[in-house]
Amino acid sequence: MSEPIKTDVLIIGAGPCGLFAVFELGLLDMKAHVIDILDKIGGQCAELYPEKPIYDIPGLPYVTGQGLCDALLAQIKPFGGTFHLQEMVQTIEKIGDPLFRVKTDRGQVFEVKVVVIAAGGGSFQPKRPPIPGIEAYEGASVYYAVREMEALRDKRVVIAGGGDSALDWTLNLAPIASHLTLIHRRSEFRAAPDSVNKMMKLVGEGKIDMVLGQISALAGEGERIAKAIVKRNDGSNFEIACDALLPFFGLTMKLGPVADWGMEMKDGEYIVVDTAAFESSVPGIFAIGDINWYPGKLKLILSGFHEGALMAQKAYHYVYPGKRLVFQYTTSSTSLQKKLGVA
Repeated sequence: MSEPIKTDVLIIGAGPCGLFAVFELGLLDMKAHVIDILDKIGGQCAELYPEKPIYDIPGLPYVTGQGLCDALLAQIKPFGGTFHLQEMVQTIEKIGDPLFRVKTDRGQVFEVKVVVIAAGGGSFQPKRPPIPGIEAYEGASVYYAVREMEALRDKRVVIAGGGDSALDWTLNLAPIASHLTLIHRRSEFRAAPDSVNKMMKLVGEGKIDMVLGQISALAGEGERIAKAIVKRNDGSNFEIACDALLPFFGLTMKLGPVADWGMEMKDGEYIVVDTAAFESSVPGIFAIGDINWYPGKLKLILSGFHEGALMAQKAYHYVYPGKRLVFQYTTSSTSLQKKLGVA
């Protein structure tokens, strides 16, 4: 187990609400670390609809999901939030007043005064393809996310899927894999057209293979794949020798271990919070965004921003007990403007 990371606040979820919480906390001199199970910052906006237009962000008549995340990252830059991606919180333990010890699935430990859950509808989990016995290979030769590209250098790689993740990793891994095959069940792709064009160019140059069909079975010894059996769209079968399979069949949302953290829940899906500070039934643990519930709750990004602002006001008193908090406006406070680097 690694040495604990000690900071003021741990935010669970790197979507828009989690990002804006970094800003609101930073204005009040609170340092935050952010954990997300995805391999990128932005939550649902970046993963599920990066190009989808959003029309109800105040002051922005139109912005894409990715555009909003990019703007939020620029806004929080003065406060240096630290991100821990491809990690999921497993346990939260109260060890002081106020103090929590938080452990992740990768063995990282945090000791913090405040926990903010901004996890949307829960954690994103990759969809497992319907391939018999695939569980035996997961983590050793079947990967739902690429944590280290070098681990796939000179390997025979098969990528299954037709979305942005499948195409992005096809392009990234083509130069380092000894052989790469992309398998998709149809000739139309859901990925960005530029990525599709680049992939087709690699196919035309003979640098990668593309097969229309679906993987029906895997074969190998122990945890190691030796080959994938593919059923083509014309009904024929053939085998591909491979060392690693990367299935990108999208994500599903699961509450994960959140329900075991001791907070009052509604319908087993939402964290019940007050409307003064969006604090849960456990003092020091807050919930903002789609994962919380209170009377009149609206699942809107702008609502999550409001919740984050009030959360920070209450969190301050856990981080700086006994210290008076003076409310200030960024438009008129020179001290806030100095923090933002605009004074």
